[in-house]
Amino acid sequence: MSVLVVGLSHRSAPVTVLERAAVSGDALGKLLRDVFQAEHVAGTFVVSTCNRVEVYAEVDKFHPGVSAISELLARHSGIPRGELTQHLYVHYEDRAVQHLLSMTCGLESMVVGESQILGQVRQSLALARGHGTLGRVLDDLGALALRAAKRAHAETGIDRAGANLVTVGVGLAAARLRPPGAGAPDPARPLSGLGVLVVGAGSMSALAVATADRLGAARIVVANRTPEPARRLAASVSGTAAGLRGLPAALAGADLVISCTGAAGLVINADVLASALRLRAALPADGPGIQAGPAGSAGGPARPLVLLDLALPRDVDPAAADLPGVRVLSLESLQEAGTAVPASEAGDVAAVRAIVAEELAARVSAQHAARVAPTVVALRSKAAEVVEAELLRLAGRLGQLDDRAHTEIARAMQRVVDKLLHAPTVRVKELAGSPGGDSYETALRVLFDLDPGAIEAVTRADAGLVTGGPDAGGPSASGSASPVEEAR
Repeated sequence: MSVLVVGLSHRSAPVTVLERAAVSGDALGKLLRDVFQAEHVAGTFVVSTCNRVEVYAEVDKFHPGVSAISELLARHSGIPRGELTQHLYVHYEDRAVQHLLSMTCGLESMVVGESQILGQVRQSLALARGHGTLGRVLDDLGALALRAAKRAHAETGIDRAGANLVTVGVGLAAARLRPPGAGAPDPARPLSGLGVLVVGAGSMSALAVATADRLGAARIVVANRTPEPARRLAASVSGTAAGLRGLPAALAGADLVISCTGAAGLVINADVLASALRLRAALPADGPGIQAGPAGSAGGPARPLVLLDLALPRDVDPAAADLPGVRVLSLESLQEAGTAVPASEAGDVAAVRAIVAEELAARVSAQHAARVAPTVVALRSKAAEVVEAELLRLAGRLGQLDDRAHTEIARAMQRVVDKLLHAPTVRVKELAGSPGGDSYETALRVLFDLDPGAIEAVTRADAGLVTGGPDAGGPSASGSASPVEEAR
């Protein structure tokens, strides 16, 4: 089995295509099951975020695997395969592993170094595990990616380069909220004195609320379809909550709206905004700003209303940008703003790339060692048989030995065997990944006259533990490891 990834991201596709391809909720579970049931696929998980949709799979054949996954992505997105294919990328084996590690570390994100992707990958793995589609190889690979990302954030300053999408989006929005001639906003508190409305109450919305509070927002309201999550999230920053039925009034009092729901259709359409603008015109110039209900008297001056749409599919009707005083920032706006890393932080990115390379090299080395493990197991089994035969021969010549003498002789013989075999078995695993590494394993087989059938039996036994039965993919029910795992 080999690792394959087929996907599209902000680097390969425009946002209009990404939002059509995005999958979430029940649709994501259905895609997982369909990929898992496809021929040549033994395991899968899907990473679907506002930046990407990627299918990771264990496959036994490359081309059929790519074809099946591409067809399923086209079917689930409703995008004709011919149109979708031009935006897809494919990575295989070590390149697929490297891509997953780089992506989880934030190096492939729209905002390089952002940390939110780490949690998104963790959730993707948990979802696949819950649906029973993950499999041992991808589970181990996911754990490797999460470990590499944790190292990246702990051992480097990538977080300095890794402002999240919300922070970058708020920065762009703050610049558009300043009156002409007012100069650049305070970088530490760009939302000072402003009211923020967050639409949605999921993980991205929680990040938006925390970011708005950290960046100095004077007032925060959370609007959501179900009230209790909105109340909990608003309470975390001493804000207020509103229902979506009161959305026009909440919009009317806002300076900045951050929308990031998981809705399948538009949440803020042109009609809702038109109603909000009528209410907005009635707000007093020195009124309390953002509110959860209708407000105030007429006479307030026109203020810009900036909508930051971070949802995929989008929450805000693009036609809203045509309304007077309304400015819409979307994922496309962030895409156009670029993701360049300042030169002062480029060293952190290089350090993360080095961690990815190190983790990948360790994985490759472990794979090479695992390939020769059946030979090592067969060699040690043959040595154990020789020791046992010699003990029987010795007992026949010396007569019945007491238990203590028998144990000491057996231990002595085993120590001799272990010391003689230690160096060649360790070295053959170390050399397995070097050029011509297979020749060292072959030499071991020939020099010790190992039975090919015994080696094959060990390989089949270990493969059975990986692929067979409900307990496959880990230690047996008794907690014991496979012979090959013991040899590692």
